[in-house]
Amino acid sequence: MHIHILGICGTFMGSLAALAREGGHHVTGSDEGVYPPMSTQLEQQGIELMDGFSESNLKPVPDLVLIGNALSRGNPEVEAVLNRGLDYMSGPEWLSREVLRHRWVLAVAGTHGKTTTTSMLLWILDQAGFDPGYLVGGVPGDFDVSARLGSSDFFVIEADEYDSAFFDKRSKFVHYRPNTLILNNLEFDHADIFDSIVDIERQCHHLVRTVPSNGLIIRPDRDGHLDSVLNRGCWTSVQTTSIGGEAAWSNWRAELLRDDGSVFMVIRHDQPVAKVHWRHTGLHNVRNALAAIAAARHVGVTPDHAIAALNRFGGVKRRMELLAEVRGVRVYDDFAHHPTAIATTLDGLRKQVGDDPIIAVIEPRSNTMQQGVHQDVLLDSASAADRVLWANLSDMAWLNERIPENDSRHQQGRSVETLIDGVLSALPVPCHIVIMSNGGFQGIHGKLIKELERYFD
Repeated sequence: MHIHILGICGTFMGSLAALAREGGHHVTGSDEGVYPPMSTQLEQQGIELMDGFSESNLKPVPDLVLIGNALSRGNPEVEAVLNRGLDYMSGPEWLSREVLRHRWVLAVAGTHGKTTTTSMLLWILDQAGFDPGYLVGGVPGDFDVSARLGSSDFFVIEADEYDSAFFDKRSKFVHYRPNTLILNNLEFDHADIFDSIVDIERQCHHLVRTVPSNGLIIRPDRDGHLDSVLNRGCWTSVQTTSIGGEAAWSNWRAELLRDDGSVFMVIRHDQPVAKVHWRHTGLHNVRNALAAIAAARHVGVTPDHAIAALNRFGGVKRRMELLAEVRGVRVYDDFAHHPTAIATTLDGLRKQVGDDPIIAVIEPRSNTMQQGVHQDVLLDSASAADRVLWANLSDMAWLNERIPENDSRHQQGRSVETLIDGVLSALPVPCHIVIMSNGGFQGIHGKLIKELERYFD
C-alpha cells in the first residue's frame, strides 16, 4: 500500500512513517520546510520527502493519506485530498487500527515527563527481553529511532493529549485503548486548543474510560486534577506512587538517599525492593521511575530487574542533555515547555551542583507560554538559577512588562546574539548553563558553545 503523510516531519507523524515503512508499506510525505532530525531519520529509511504542500505531491495517487494535526482547511494539499475524494484518516486512527489492535498497549500520559517515562518503560521491557514495539515523542538515548514495531505483543507509547486532526478534535490518546496506563500528572497546557483545565480533565477521563477492568492505572498520590479525572468514574484498579512521607500510604514509594534524586530506595507495599543509583537527578525523574517500575511489573517484569535496568538508563535527548564542557563551563539542553518543567529541572540541577552558579537561558516558546497564560508564575519557576536570560524573540508585551528595568537576576534578549552576549558578559567559572526550549531556539546551542571556545582562547 502507498501511504502518503501530510506533516511528516513532526515527531509523531514521522514516527508513524517509520512504523508504516517497517510494516512493508511504500511511504511518502510532505511538510513545510522539511527539517531534521526527523527528515534525516526518514531519508535514512528510504522515505521520499516533498518540501512544501501541493496537489502535485499526490501523484501517483496514494492508497491512503494520513493528515497530521498541524494541517487545516485551506492547505492546498488538504483541499486536494478532499476535492478528489481520496481515502484519508488521522495518524492516531491509523496507528490504532494497523499497529495497536490486538496488542497489549502500555501508554504514558500527563502534562510532564511523558517522553522520559515512556523511554524508561521501553528500556526496562527491552532489557527484560520483551522486544516491545514503541512510539516515543523524542529520541530515546538508548535506541536509534523514535519508533519500531517490535516482535512481541507489547507496545509502549507516549500518549499525547493534543488533538488528532482538524476533522477529529479528540485527544490522540483516546485512540490507543491501553491495558496499562500511566497518568504522570495533570496541569493546564496547550491553551491553543484547550480553554481550561476542565477541558483537559474531560479528555483524560475519556482515556480512563477505555482502560479495561482487568487493566491497571498508575498515578501519583497527590494530584488534585487527576483526582477530578478519576472521580468522574473509574472501572480499573489504580496504584499510587509517592516520595518520602508525602502520602500516608502508596503502592510504590521512593525514599531519597540523596537529595538530588540520583540515589533512592524503591519501597513496594512498605517493603524495600532495591536501590536506584543512576546518573539522573530531580524528583520528577524519581516519580517517572516509580511509574515505569510499576507498569513493567504489570506485564511481568520483577521490580528488582526493572531497577537494575534503570541503573543503566541512558536518558532522552534534550532532557538535561550535557552538550559540552568548556573550561569548567557545562552547557545543557533541556526541552522545557511549562513552568513546572522549568522549576523541577532547575531544582534537580541545584541539588546536584550545590552552590555552583547556574545560568538559565529560556525561550517561552509553547503556544501557552507565548500567550502569557503562565506569566504570573513563570519568573519564579526559574528561582533555582542565579541568573536567567529570557528569549523574547517575538517581542511578547507581557514579558516586557514582567521583567523590571536593571534587574540583575532576570534579563531578556530579542535575538540569539544578544542572549549569548548576556551570558558571556558576566560569566562565572565554573558554572552550569541550561538552555531551555521546546524548539530549535535558532541554533543557540552550537553558537554559544562556539563563542565559549572563542572566549577562553
